[in-house]
Amino acid sequence: SLSLWWLLLFPALLTSPLSRASSASLPRNVLLIIADDAGLEIGALGNSAIHTPHLDRLARKSAVFTEAYTSVSSCSPSRSAILTGLPVHQNGMYGLHHDVHHFNSHDKVHSVSSILMKHNITTGIIGKKHVGPKDVYPFEFAETEENNSINSVGRNITHMKLLVRDFLSSVATPDSPFFLYVAFHDPHRCGHTQPQYGYFCERYGNGEPGMGRIPDWDPVLYKPADVMVPAYLPDTPATREDIAAQYTTISRLDQGVGLVLQELHDAGHADDTLVIFSSDNGIPFPLGRTNLYTGGVKEPLFIFSPSDPSSHGTVVDAQVSLLDIVPTVLDWFKVPYPHYSIFKKQGRVKLTGWSLLEHLSTQGKMERAIFGSHILHEVTMYYPMRSVRTKRYTLIHNLNYWAPFPIDQDGYLSPSFQDILVRTRSGSPLPWHSTLQEYYFRKEWELFDRKSDPHEFLNVAYKPLYQPVLASLQSQLTGWQNLTGDPWLCSPHAVLENSGHYKQDVQCMGLDN
Repeated sequence: SLSLWWLLLFPALLTSPLSRASSASLPRNVLLIIADDAGLEIGALGNSAIHTPHLDRLARKSAVFTEAYTSVSSCSPSRSAILTGLPVHQNGMYGLHHDVHHFNSHDKVHSVSSILMKHNITTGIIGKKHVGPKDVYPFEFAETEENNSINSVGRNITHMKLLVRDFLSSVATPDSPFFLYVAFHDPHRCGHTQPQYGYFCERYGNGEPGMGRIPDWDPVLYKPADVMVPAYLPDTPATREDIAAQYTTISRLDQGVGLVLQELHDAGHADDTLVIFSSDNGIPFPLGRTNLYTGGVKEPLFIFSPSDPSSHGTVVDAQVSLLDIVPTVLDWFKVPYPHYSIFKKQGRVKLTGWSLLEHLSTQGKMERAIFGSHILHEVTMYYPMRSVRTKRYTLIHNLNYWAPFPIDQDGYLSPSFQDILVRTRSGSPLPWHSTLQEYYFRKEWELFDRKSDPHEFLNVAYKPLYQPVLASLQSQLTGWQNLTGDPWLCSPHAVLENSGHYKQDVQCMGLDN
C-alpha cells in the first residue's frame, strides 16, 4: 500500500487521474498532432529566425505550456509513452520498434486508442506510428508507414491533408466522437537513409529535378548566418548549416499543421475538437535527442480547448509531462481509465500523469516533480537513465555510466556531430562548453541547479553544499520508480529480488561493484 507521503506526491492517485470538471454540453472530439524530433524552434516560443505562421496562430488561440517535457528522448519509446500515459520501463517499449530493433509494448498494456474504441469513439492515425504490437495500438483508420511510404504519409503534406479529409468525411460519423492522431515525420533527419533528399529531407518534394513536388508546400529556405543556435550546441558553420536545413522541414511541418487545421474547420469540427500539438522528443543534435538534458526532453505543448475560451492565448509556466496527454484526452471524453494489471505481481496500473484541462489557464498553481525514463534508442544503444525535474533542479541517474554514451546512426552522420568529431581528432578549436570525451563519459549522478545554471552545464551532484538536495531528489525518484514498477529500480549496484522468498519483502541486494 502507498504511504501518505506518496499520495501527497502524486495527488492524482487520491481519486482518479481525470478531472472532475463537468460541462452541460460535452465536447466531442480530439485531434492530437505530434511532430518528429521537433524542439522549440517555433516563432511563438521565442525563435525569431524561423517562419511558423500556422503554429504561431494555433498558439495564439491555445494554452501554451512553456515547461512541457517528454518522459523519454527516443522516437518509439516516446510515442508509446504519449499513447499509453506510462513510462517506457512500465509499458515495455524499451527502444525503437522498427527493423532489427523490434521493441514492443507489453501485450496487456492499454493505449488511449484501445480504451476509446471500447467506448464507441472512432479512432484514426495518419503518419508515423512506430509502435507495436497492433493489438495494443489499434486504430480503425490507419494510414502509416505500415501500409505507405513514411515520407508519403509523414512529409507529403498534400497527401496528409487528403487523408485527414478522408477520415473526417467517410470514417468519422455524426453519431460518434473521434480521436484523430496525426503524426508528422518532419523534422526528423533522413541523411543516413535517403541522403539524396538532404540532411533533413528538406529537398523532398521541393520541385527540383528528381525530388518530386508537394503541391501544397511552399519551401522556405534559411541562411545559416540567420539561424538561432541553441546554447548547448557549438556555434560553428557546420552546425548552422545543419540547423538551416532543419528549419526548412520545420516550415513544411508548420504548413502541414495549417492544412490539417483547415480540414478540421472545413468539416465543421473547429468548435467541438480539442487540439493538442507537441513533439515526441528533442532535436537530433548533441545534447538533444537520446539525452535527458533539457535539449532532449523539453517540448512544445499547445492545447486548444473550444469549451474554455479563457485559456485562449494564455501561457502556463508550470512544469507538465507528455504523460499528461492520456489523462487529458480521457478527461475530455469523460472516459475512465480501466482497471487492469500488466503483471499480476505489480498490481493495478495507475496513471501518474494529470489531466491538464483544469489547468489550461492556471498560473503557478501546479508545482510538481516531472520524471523521465530512458533505456535505449537503437538496439545497440543501451544507456538507461532516470531523471527528476523540479522547478529549480534537474537530477539524472546514468545507470550504465561505465560505458561511453552511445551515438545513433543518423546523428553520427550529421554535419554537426561530424564537425565535433573532426575538430576533436585534429585538435582544432571547438567552441563548445563540453568536450567529446566529457560528452561520452558521464558521472553516475548529474545534478544541475537551473537557477544559476539554466543550460545544465555544471554538475553539482558531488558538491557538499548540494547533498541534502541530492538525497531529497533521489528519494523522489526512487518513489516514482517503485510506483511505476521499474525493473531497473536497484540498478546498477544491486539486484532487485521480488519473487519467491522476497515476494512480500522486496529488496535491493548489493553487488559490491
